Amino acid sequence: MFNLNVDIDINSGFCFGVVYAIEMAEDILEEEGKLYCLGDIVHNDEEVKRLEQKGLEIINHEQLSAISDSKVLIRAHGEPASTYQLALENNITLIDASCPVVLKLQNRIKNSYDKEEKIYIYGKHGHAEVVALLGQTNNNAVVFQDLEELDLAELPREITLYSQTTKSTDKFYEINEVLRENGITVKTNDTICRQVSNRDKELRNFATAFDVIVFASGTKSSNGKVLYKVCKDQNTRTYFVSSIEDVKAEWFGMNERVGICGATSTPMWLMEDIKSHLQKL
Repeated sequence: MFNLNVDIDINSGFCFGVVYAIEMAEDILEEEGKLYCLGDIVHNDEEVKRLEQKGLEIINHEQLSAISDSKVLIRAHGEPASTYQLALENNITLIDASCPVVLKLQNRIKNSYDKEEKIYIYGKHGHAEVVALLGQTNNNAVVFQDLEELDLAELPREITLYSQTTKSTDKFYEINEVLRENGITVKTNDTICRQVSNRDKELRNFATAFDVIVFASGTKSSNGKVLYKVCKDQNTRTYFVSSIEDVKAEWFGMNERVGICGATSTPMWLMEDIKSHLQKL
């Protein structure tokens, strides 16, 4: 027995947008026993498995085209207008669980596009939220993950800048500063979700308070990869796990303090299961 002292980070776990989507899905599954979801409802395999056992079926856009007369959940990331049009044509009832923060961002980008502004979006290429944002501009906005992707000399002298909701606030404002230093007038729209962006600051403090950190996240979670690195930078004895099966006894020593934390897509029940497992080692 290692006699580990284990604590879970109280700030970890689902963000409110994911909670909203999962609660909506569970309500329908309880009533009807089946529900389609367009894409993984959350980037966590363990939580997806739990909901699939209740009757959730994950589909992609190609499969959506072949469905009619059914209910389909739109996850927190949101969807472009083309998805809503397809649903209308196929008599699909959309259960819209788009995060309110994401919906607000979509509306602002659409308004900028209607005004014919030059729109640039700081975000991850191909990410579901970014795909939906691009859809508000008929895919005419420019998406970039790093300033190195842009030729600053060739950029319009006046642009409108947005960000994916889960990006770093500090990095977003660094980008603003560099653009302005290069003579570009930037109409800045800070649409970053503070519940997500503040997590890195909270985790820096959390990671230094323990001998070992167990970071729980799905392998598909972009947010998880970023926050894991935040912890690892503060505490070299930080380990990434997706399930209890990933936990290794050799990571721990006698009477050590262990902190468990996770991404905004990591369910609290999973972190609690890991805690119970560690206390039995």
